Amino acid sequence: MLDLKRQYKPLHEELMAALGHVLETQQFILGEPVAAFEQAAARQLGVAHAIGCSSGTDALWLALAAAGIGPGMAVVTTPFSFFASVSAILRAGATAVLADIDPATFNLDPAAVEAVLDTKRGTAVRAILPVHLYGQCADFSPGFGRGRGLAIIEDAAQAWGAARDGVQAGGIGDAAAFSFYPTKNLSAAGDAGMVATNSDTIAERARMLRQHGMRRRYHHDEIGWNARMDGFQGAILQVKLRHIEAWNQARHNIARRYHALFHAAGLAETGPYPTHGIVLPHEVPGSRHVWHQYVIRTSRRDDLREHLTERKIGSEIYYPVPLHLQEALKPLGYKEGDFPEAERAAREVLALPIFPELREDEQQTVVRAIGEFLR
Repeated sequence: MLDLKRQYKPLHEELMAALGHVLETQQFILGEPVAAFEQAAARQLGVAHAIGCSSGTDALWLALAAAGIGPGMAVVTTPFSFFASVSAILRAGATAVLADIDPATFNLDPAAVEAVLDTKRGTAVRAILPVHLYGQCADFSPGFGRGRGLAIIEDAAQAWGAARDGVQAGGIGDAAAFSFYPTKNLSAAGDAGMVATNSDTIAERARMLRQHGMRRRYHHDEIGWNARMDGFQGAILQVKLRHIEAWNQARHNIARRYHALFHAAGLAETGPYPTHGIVLPHEVPGSRHVWHQYVIRTSRRDDLREHLTERKIGSEIYYPVPLHLQEALKPLGYKEGDFPEAERAAREVLALPIFPELREDEQQTVVRAIGEFLR
């Protein structure tokens, strides 16, 4: 699925020099390495503020809490995402309200959100948390919720460099959370995350909350958390930030090649639902997909995955169980059948290998193996 060593080898000298600088300066927590990354990241995203933190999960919580989301409030999000999208809402003290996904993009469906907002569950909603799943921006902006007084908090964990209608992920909503987990397009050497925002108020609160609620050392204004980014991750991310545009372009090229190979092999069929072949991922016109994952749909997903595994071809399921059916989230009060699009997607999606260094012959091997299975 992913070979991180291929990315590391050409960056070895740069990365070792960056890590050596941290050791020499002894700035292990926040400090100049993190501040320099924050400034460069904000410039690249086109936002006023970037606040480095300890993980993408902490970034989600920080973004919500800094935007004033807390007890007595509710946040609408998707049932088809990583667990942190909902757990961060609960950690902020708010209630998670779910709405179904669009079957073509797998992103939160604006029409489904509107319908939920008009129900009893929607009366306490104060924010919408769309997830830019697989590297494509969901169709939400501050304008969507402004008429109802709602904040938009982007879960951009998988979407560094993605854009919609000319606006990059991180600047679409009131605040955004990024993850730099080692498998992400822009990756650290461990856990790290970031909050992006154009709001001075949200930025100031996020910086305060990531350090136990301190604005002044040992003076705690609120109950915050230890959610600081360490210097090593800031140094590594500074190096990788200089390469991310080229890497995202390489992912784009690989996705286009997959498209061409599947069509040439006669395996692709029109969606959104598969019958005998596979449905290829859909890129929305006017958006910039950064292809964190290349996810197909197939009606025989589990059998296909077993077939690929036998041929030593990596694949992954993002995600096999929708959030409303997770044991830990039973208290949300949902049941099977409540979100049919998310439930069907969970049965049909399969992520294929995609990373910037993936070779064309390796893609041909993947497509050939899928062709053998389908025929």
